[in-house]
Amino acid sequence: MTGLSTRILDHIVHLTPPGTLQDSVHAFQNLGFTVSPGGTHTGGQTANALVVFADGTYLELLHFAAPPPPADPNPWAHKRPGWIDFAFLGNDGAPSVAETINRRAEEEGSGVRYAREVRGGRRREDGRVLEWLISGPPDGARGTLPFFCGDLTPRDWRVPLEPRANTQHENTACGVAHVKLLVPPDALAATARQLTSVLGASPYSSTAEEVAWHLDLQPSRVAPPSKIPVLRVGAAESDEEKEYVRAHGAGIYEVGFAVSDSGQGRETKTPFGKIVWVGEDAELDLRVQ
Repeated sequence: MTGLSTRILDHIVHLTPPGTLQDSVHAFQNLGFTVSPGGTHTGGQTANALVVFADGTYLELLHFAAPPPPADPNPWAHKRPGWIDFAFLGNDGAPSVAETINRRAEEEGSGVRYAREVRGGRRREDGRVLEWLISGPPDGARGTLPFFCGDLTPRDWRVPLEPRANTQHENTACGVAHVKLLVPPDALAATARQLTSVLGASPYSSTAEEVAWHLDLQPSRVAPPSKIPVLRVGAAESDEEKEYVRAHGAGIYEVGFAVSDSGQGRETKTPFGKIVWVGEDAELDLRVQ
C-alpha cells in the first residue's frame, strides 16, 4: 500500500445510557470479550473502556458521565444506545485526510464534505494523556460515513495491543470481519457514491439491495488477520430493518466478528446492538503467506 489510505478501520463506537459504563463492561465480558481500561475524554463529558483485537481494531464502549443538555453539540449526545459510529485510521494531518476526501468527492460529484481536522484527546486511568486529530462528515451523516482518528501520540498508547492478553477473548474473536450499515432503500445509491469517495475505492460487490467494499488491513496488529474486513451498506427491507432505521436513523446495524470457534451460534446481541459471529470457514478468508 502506498500513499494515504482512507479505508483502514480503526474502531467502532458502542454507546450505553449516561452513567452505565460499568454495566456495558459487564455485558461485553458476559459475551466473552476481554475489556481493557480506557479513560476520560478531554472536557470530562464522556469516558470509555476498550475491547482490543489482534487485528489492530477495537471497540470503544462509551457513555456520557451525565445526561447531555438538549443543545449539546457533541454528535453523539442524542444518539440512541447501540452501535453509533465508526472511525477509520487518520494521520497527523499531513497530508490532510479531509482535503484528500473533499478533493476526491468534488471530482466524483458525490456531495461528500469532511470538516477540517481538530484536536481531541483522552486521559488514561494511569494518567497518560493521549492526543489525536479528528475529521468527520456533517453531523447528520455521522454513523453512516466514518470519521477519521489520527494519532499525535503513539497509537499503542490509545490501542493497548500489549500485553497480548488484552487481545485474547474467551469467545475466540480475533478481529472485525464486517460492519453493516442500513439506510432507507431510496438512499442506498447516494450513500454508496459517498462511501466510494470516502474510501477511495470502488465496491467489490454492488446490487440493488447491498453494496460492499474491502477495507485495508490495520498496519498495527499482533497477529495476521483471518478475514479481509468488509464494509457493507444495505437497504432496509425487512420489517425489523425498517423499524431499526426508523428508530435509530441510518447507520450501523450489525458488527461481524471473526472467530475461530464456530460452535457458539450465528449471532447474538449486546444490550443495544447486533453481533454476528463469522467463522473461519466463511467467505472472504485472507490467506496470509
